Amino acid sequence: MRGSYGDRDRDRGRDRGNPRFGSSRGGPPPGKKFRNPGERLRKKRWDLNELPKFEKNFYNENSEVQRMSQYDVEEYRRKKEITVRGSGCPKPVTSFHHAQFPQYVMDVLVQQNFKEPTAIQAQGFPLALSGRDMVGIAQTGSGKTLSYLLPAIVHINHQPYLERGDGPICLVLAPTRELAQQVQQVAYDYGKSSRIKSTCVYGGAPKGPQIRDLERGVEICIATPGRLIDFLEAGKTNLRRCTYLVLDEADRMLDMGFEPQIRKIVDQIRPDRQTLMWSATWPKEVRQLAEDFLKDYVQINVGALELSANHNILQIVDVCVESEKDQKLIQLMEEIMAEKENKTIIFVETKKRCDDLTRRMRRDGWPAMCIHGDKSQPERDWVLAGTINTLTDISLRLDSYLACHQQRDEPKALADKIHSYSQPVFNLTAVTD
Repeated sequence: MRGSYGDRDRDRGRDRGNPRFGSSRGGPPPGKKFRNPGERLRKKRWDLNELPKFEKNFYNENSEVQRMSQYDVEEYRRKKEITVRGSGCPKPVTSFHHAQFPQYVMDVLVQQNFKEPTAIQAQGFPLALSGRDMVGIAQTGSGKTLSYLLPAIVHINHQPYLERGDGPICLVLAPTRELAQQVQQVAYDYGKSSRIKSTCVYGGAPKGPQIRDLERGVEICIATPGRLIDFLEAGKTNLRRCTYLVLDEADRMLDMGFEPQIRKIVDQIRPDRQTLMWSATWPKEVRQLAEDFLKDYVQINVGALELSANHNILQIVDVCVESEKDQKLIQLMEEIMAEKENKTIIFVETKKRCDDLTRRMRRDGWPAMCIHGDKSQPERDWVLAGTINTLTDISLRLDSYLACHQQRDEPKALADKIHSYSQPVFNLTAVTD
């Protein structure tokens, strides 16, 4: 085993001398205004015999798990609505100590008052720790982030230290900047005790701080595909050391048109990597991606394969005519704001509608703020801390710190609505216009 679980100095040799990648700048060549993302990246020709070996199987089955009979395993999976497809899937772990995570990880789990693994974690932990490729299908809010980040920390701590010029060991691709930021916060919380560094790379924010993080060296990089492509083309980072790849919300990334960028990025990663794909749905496009990127993978499904909303969220549908909408919205706002420490999000279909409704509500005395795709990242961050938010569907994926309550304009796609209603949050209401 390389490395250890103790505190490790991951900084040696990083901050001496000239910048690692020099001063070359990205951007299109002179006279070429538009181009396809990643067109300057060439598919690498890998020779596995020449690549350095690495470890990825760190799972030792706990004695209590070993004693589980096949009946016990099947009964547990039935109760938790876990379906497994593929060969050689380990038994699920019914408690965190069964996964035999290092003590510093267990300490954070205790601090955050986690009692037992969720269904996706119970089956996902042993599979990921075994070094297997896997597909996890579960609704948002099921605990999937820890399902791949805790095994990632173990994976990283068994690899050689980063040297100057190395890129990340773990790469997490996410569809939106908000999700990427959330994942990075979890990575920081669980990785800081072993000095595992992480960074978040996304568009709509200055490149300078993100480039500095990458040049100093990070073990975990959480990125949206577009910004990562920019940095790879400009030589600001590389994926030579990447041995643990995560595609988070793969279905959402495909819906947003990121498939060409994802394929360009994966071409830069050694083929014997470990790959974990996570999705809320299992359409044919996601299945094809899994067939192309994963080897001998196991599929874990929690709940029904059909797209469904989170049943832990109370949803109220009020069918009304157009002329009644404004008055019903005001009545609803008065009810919501009468509760302590409550927040509200109002979803609308267009950016113009978003701006117009915000102005009208502010004129009537409501502390409303607006967010949509034309807003900068600082504006988004500031607005997300507000009391009442109005958003277009480009900003639906706000996960754990925002919920939704629909009332106004009918959203364009049922799938987007279901994705939006995925995670329950206390004292938050969302309304659809």
